Amino acid sequence: MNSQTLAIHGATCQHCVKTIEKALGAVAGVREVHVDLQQQSVTVDGNADRGALRAALEDAGYAAEDDEPDAPPPPPDSPPPPDSPPTADRPDDQDLSLSVTGAHCASCVRTIEGALHGVPGVREASMNLANHTARVRGSARPDDLVRAVQNAGYDAAPVRDPARAEDDREQQERQLYRKLVRQTSVALAVGLPIMLWGWFGGTMTVQAGTASQWGWGAVSVITFLMLAFPGRHFFVGAWKAFRHHNANMDTLIAVGTGAAWGYSTLVVIAPNLLPEMARHVYFEASPMIIGLVNLGLALELRARGKTGAAVKRLLNLGAKTARRLDDDGENDVPVEEIRVDDRLRVRPGETIAVDGEVLEGDSEVDESMLTGEPMPVVKSAGDTVAAGTLNGSGTLVYRATRVGADTALARIIDLVKKAQGAKPPIGRLADTVAGVFVPTILLIAVATALIWYNVGPQPVAAYMVVASVTVLIIACPCALGLATPMSVMVAVGKAAESGILIRQDAALQTAAELDTVVLDKTGTITEGRPSVTRVTAADGQDQDTVLRLAASLEAGSEHPLARAILDAAEQRGLKTATVSDFRAVNGKGVSARLDGTLLRLGNRRWLEQEGLAVGLEDAARQLSEEAATPLFLARDDTVIGVLGVADRIKADAAEAIARLRDRDIQVVMITGDIQATADAIARQAGVDRVLAEVLPEDKAREVEKLQNQGRKVAMVGDGINDAPALAQADVGFAIGTGTDVAIESASITLMSGSLHGVADAMAISRATLRNIKQNLFGAFIYNSLGVPVAAGLLYPFTGWLLSPVIAGAAMSLSSVTVVSNANRLRFFKPRGHHGPRAQTGDHS
Repeated sequence: MNSQTLAIHGATCQHCVKTIEKALGAVAGVREVHVDLQQQSVTVDGNADRGALRAALEDAGYAAEDDEPDAPPPPPDSPPPPDSPPTADRPDDQDLSLSVTGAHCASCVRTIEGALHGVPGVREASMNLANHTARVRGSARPDDLVRAVQNAGYDAAPVRDPARAEDDREQQERQLYRKLVRQTSVALAVGLPIMLWGWFGGTMTVQAGTASQWGWGAVSVITFLMLAFPGRHFFVGAWKAFRHHNANMDTLIAVGTGAAWGYSTLVVIAPNLLPEMARHVYFEASPMIIGLVNLGLALELRARGKTGAAVKRLLNLGAKTARRLDDDGENDVPVEEIRVDDRLRVRPGETIAVDGEVLEGDSEVDESMLTGEPMPVVKSAGDTVAAGTLNGSGTLVYRATRVGADTALARIIDLVKKAQGAKPPIGRLADTVAGVFVPTILLIAVATALIWYNVGPQPVAAYMVVASVTVLIIACPCALGLATPMSVMVAVGKAAESGILIRQDAALQTAAELDTVVLDKTGTITEGRPSVTRVTAADGQDQDTVLRLAASLEAGSEHPLARAILDAAEQRGLKTATVSDFRAVNGKGVSARLDGTLLRLGNRRWLEQEGLAVGLEDAARQLSEEAATPLFLARDDTVIGVLGVADRIKADAAEAIARLRDRDIQVVMITGDIQATADAIARQAGVDRVLAEVLPEDKAREVEKLQNQGRKVAMVGDGINDAPALAQADVGFAIGTGTDVAIESASITLMSGSLHGVADAMAISRATLRNIKQNLFGAFIYNSLGVPVAAGLLYPFTGWLLSPVIAGAAMSLSSVTVVSNANRLRFFKPRGHHGPRAQTGDHS
């Protein structure tokens, strides 16, 4: 996937941005569009023709005259001109996080994102309603971003320390929860008796000059206090939105409760202004609605707190202190004081503080919290260790190689938080609706009032107030705004717990739509290193003798096959002997003398050229069928055995591939190996199709061919030569044990080397997509049915009109339902995986 930057002209506002994005999005090959108003440029990701992009800009009226469609790119090492527009690799671009307060609904999200996009230097901005954070990419200063959010009627602060920010957010939410519970209790304590009075026969009308007028006057004052204190935040939010020419959920609540109280107070103060039939008061509506909505917010807040559990667990993995080895001995110091190249000691059962390289000691390290793999990994001198992993029974001394934000754990936390703020394509529908939702509801409420006033029964004023207030109260932009981010937040955390890091917005959705998975062979299906798969001894010989002599012969060699033979001998506890006159024959084999005996180890052709009768055809044929390289061992002039050395498939590769095939996913293996070797590996792994003898630069072309056949393609790889294919695929999966280049090119990173991660990611993606659809369906259906019923659609047929109090309860319940449904993903378990994750079925 390529990135192109074009100059634009005349774009001044977010409407222009939307127009440009729509125009360019319709061009074939465009994947993503980023518009920078300040630099008057647009960056397009994908494989679109530049001429077609320029033509689309011209048609939209935003093309710049000085943009050259065929201008050659500058040399890679040439500095950019001073006024050049930023690109994705611009060095002053940075990712910033803001903690946002005061946002309650989808309209708030849209307003905040629009405000951030309007700040010079901002390339991307997204607000996550689920955890009340905004992420911004670009060169804008944090102070400017905060000011933009404040000018939009909300408050914000930069996130400096993720761990502290998470703790602060939890503390603020606990305080807010307690406050909402108090406000709910007070409001319902006032509203419930008034409502029960009306239900059980008490008069709700006002007669001028009677005691009832004074009594309802006192009730008016008490309910006003409910608006001023438990309901104050709704009116403050509505006023801020109004000042900034916006409207949100607070607007609907404030106008609705204010209208109910205002009409009732008018009846109390001047009853003679209204017909006798219209002198009905609705003082119970304001405190009851405020109480029920606050109760809904409190329940939503409590349920939402569970969705960030995955990030909290990751944050808690980090050690607070480390034992540093200094000239004056060992000292426990805060982990923030650790620097690169410091020598550290970790004792049994302690958490490793920073990334490092083992200098001394042997131990087993539990890396399950990062990779999802349950088996501990043996660590000794020369091995790497990662921050947040748990040391076993041994003691290790290691050198710090990455500290602070550079550790693997810190980068994983950052990736997870980024992904939790992502907006998959399915969520864009909610964004579009959110932009017009509240103004539309306000217009519907006005239209409802006019209809009831003109054609409604007597008392028209009372019916008009009830119906219009109910429309305002029942409409719920909260459920719409939470439908996608809540599910994404839980799913990304669930994926991280399984060792799956989602790096790109669309990948979470696209992974559910895949029908083809292309697997690189080396390091993906296979272990990526040769090992001895079989030892066959000639008649009169034994396997251990053959392996010991071969290992003795290879002891002085640096060849990967030699290392495999030495490892096999070590695993069997065989000791090697010292040889003399060692000689390596390039591409053929090695020879040496042991106790006066000539030993030769190599391929069949070389030994036959040496005049030996090799034999062992059956054993060699079987090894070839297993994709192993046969190495024949000769002692003097007699061949005494053959060793099979191969890059064996991973222990769980066949099981993981079977999971994919059970899902009707076509599995393709791609490799540069010859066809015979590739076919042998394919038979062992159980893949559907083999693409052999493919050059590294042609892998991306093979992926594109599959895409041109209408298939949704995933590419799984681990090497530098896989990077173009990973970028070309609809979803690229990088094996976390692979190269940094491959990981950066991929959409999803698998922290372990297991292919089960691909099947797990697809299962989580399907469950998430299903959950989002359920949330969106519920939110749209709720509003589509609730608003017409609130307006009085059923009244002509049933004589039934919805109460504003019931509307308030329904509105609160809709948000709580969306949050609760998203939280069900916390209990989802990908099907059929090994270890502790192999539990329940694929459901959501």
